[in-house]
Amino acid sequence: MNPRIEKLLNYLKETPQDAFLNHALGLEYIKENQLENALTCFELNHTINPTYIGTYYHCAKLLETMQKTEQAIAIYEQGMEQARLQNDQHSLNELRAAYEDLTF
Repeated sequence: MNPRIEKLLNYLKETPQDAFLNHALGLEYIKENQLENALTCFELNHTINPTYIGTYYHCAKLLETMQKTEQAIAIYEQGMEQARLQNDQHSLNELRAAYEDLTF
């Protein structure tokens, strides 16, 4: 097993609802081409901490890779709304650009 994944899983035993750790684990799973595991991490983040904006972009990109376009569009839309609510213009711009690349 990838040592980074192993470390993250150990950290998550102590704090299973840590959005940063779940997000990092998802990214490590993507590097290992374990896409379903990555998606599970990102979906968990949406459930436990929907205000964690970073996950929206990576989750939607992953869904694009998995050819789940409609789901990716929905995640981009949710992320843009969350970015607006948090007044996070940088994230909003990134999400909007990716959304437009997919939808236009």
